[in-house]
Amino acid sequence: MRSRSFALVLVATLASAGTAWAQLPLNVVRVPGVGPISDPALPLWKQDRAIHVAMLAQTVTLPHNDHPSIHEMTVRAVHNNGWVAFLIEWADPTHSERIVLDNFGDQVAVELPIDTKGAPPSPMMGNPGGRVNIMQWRAAFQHDIDKGPPTVRELYPNAWADVYPDEMLSAADARPYTGALGLENPISRGTASPVLDQMAEGWGTMTVKPDQHALGKGVWKNGVWRVVITRPMASDDVNSPRLVPGLQTYAAFAVWDGGSREVGARKAWASWVPLVIAR
Repeated sequence: MRSRSFALVLVATLASAGTAWAQLPLNVVRVPGVGPISDPALPLWKQDRAIHVAMLAQTVTLPHNDHPSIHEMTVRAVHNNGWVAFLIEWADPTHSERIVLDNFGDQVAVELPIDTKGAPPSPMMGNPGGRVNIMQWRAAFQHDIDKGPPTVRELYPNAWADVYPDEMLSAADARPYTGALGLENPISRGTASPVLDQMAEGWGTMTVKPDQHALGKGVWKNGVWRVVITRPMASDDVNSPRLVPGLQTYAAFAVWDGGSREVGARKAWASWVPLVIAR
């Protein structure tokens, strides 16, 4: 009975998302220039028409997010025949750019199917045999790039330490005391880009790719995030889609409001949107 109930919930949730064909297509307008398109303030964004993407509650897998705080985003997309870029905007009154105990940062992600031929895989992080590329921008990464990593004292004003292990021990001996950093968790390392380039084939399979190609920038002003996520249209990475002018494929989106304690599966998401790349 339990598996039957879960299946019914899954079907109902995906049905409520609507198919990709029910959403207006996102036209990727061709613009002049070369190289990455990573600035949300560029005048070229005025050449493109935004579409409105309705965000859905995540009730497919635990932990659920029955009442996400973000209900809609506007999305634009452009390419210069070398790089494709998405400008994503949404209202968020809380500027969450630091991660401390029991607090989370704002995030947004673009998902693309790696195989651009035929029907897309599951929009919920793909499925076995249906791999997806997920590019996830994080406000905390943007903060570190723009302003430098925060100190322990800035994050925890009342913290106190007399000595740190790396001040007394060799690097190898201090490693067990460095937490996630010592385990080579990519989230804990410094990064040159605020966007994590990842791949997945279903729930629980998200993997940070060894070669990072995605770039971007996010700016929060007057209660609105404007975030650009950009990547090369083609590369030698077998875990990235090959995007060419004239291609018709799909894109899906997810967003997290750190101020509402959204993280991991607690997010708002949107099913596949048709993506048409202009010649």
